[in-house]
Amino acid sequence: MKYFTNDYISQYIRLVQPKYKGVLGDIQQEALDEEIPIIPHETARFLSVILTIIKPKEILEIGTAVAFSAGLMCKYIQKDGHVTTIDRYELMLKSAKENIKRLKLENTINIIEGDAADVLPKLDGPYDFIFLDAAKGQYIQFLPELLRLMPIGGVLVADDVLQGGNIANSRYSLPRRQRTIHKRMRNFIWDISHLDCVESSILPVGDGIVFCVKTKQYIKKEGEFDD
Repeated sequence: MKYFTNDYISQYIRLVQPKYKGVLGDIQQEALDEEIPIIPHETARFLSVILTIIKPKEILEIGTAVAFSAGLMCKYIQKDGHVTTIDRYELMLKSAKENIKRLKLENTINIIEGDAADVLPKLDGPYDFIFLDAAKGQYIQFLPELLRLMPIGGVLVADDVLQGGNIANSRYSLPRRQRTIHKRMRNFIWDISHLDCVESSILPVGDGIVFCVKTKQYIKKEGEFDD
C-alpha cells in the first residue's frame, strides 16, 4: 500500500516504535503477513496516544476488518466501556469474530453486521470517540450521522484521506474509475475543514488522517454534504 509520507520515513517510524505485545501483536503481524489491510503501525500508535488522553467510554468504529483496531482501542477505554464496530463483509467478519474471541473481548466489542449507511441512522450514541476507516467514497455520506452521534467534546478520526498523495492532484490525472472516490474524499476534507461545529486538522500520518473535535451542536444546512 502506498502512503503519503516518504517510504523511508514510514519505515523508520515503524522500526523505532515498539510493536504491540501478546495476541494483539500476533493479529497485527498475521494481517501484515497475509497482506490484509489494517491501519499502519504509525496510525495505531497515534490512536494509542489520543485514546490515552481522551479515556473514552463508548467508541464507534466504521470498518471492522479483522478487528485489530477494535482490539487496540479496547486497551484504552474506561472500565465497563464498549467498542461498537460496523462491517458488512462476511470474510472480514468471520476473521474479526475469531480474533475478538482470541482477545477475550466478546463482552466488550459489539459487532453490527450491515452497511454503515443503513446502520448509522439507527444508532443513538453518544460516542466519545469515532474511528472512520471504511469505504472512502462514503465518508461524505456518513458525516452528518457521525456528527449527530458525537457529544460536544467528542472526537472523530478518519483514516486514509490522502489516498497516497493523489488527493492533492486533479481528478482528471487519475483513471476514470477512481475519479468519483477522489471527488467525494475531496468534498469530505473540505466540508469537515470548514464546519463551524468542529475544530479539525489533517495530519500526514500513515495515508493521512482527519482529526476533529466537536465544539458545538451540529445543524445540517440545506444542500450541505450533497454530492
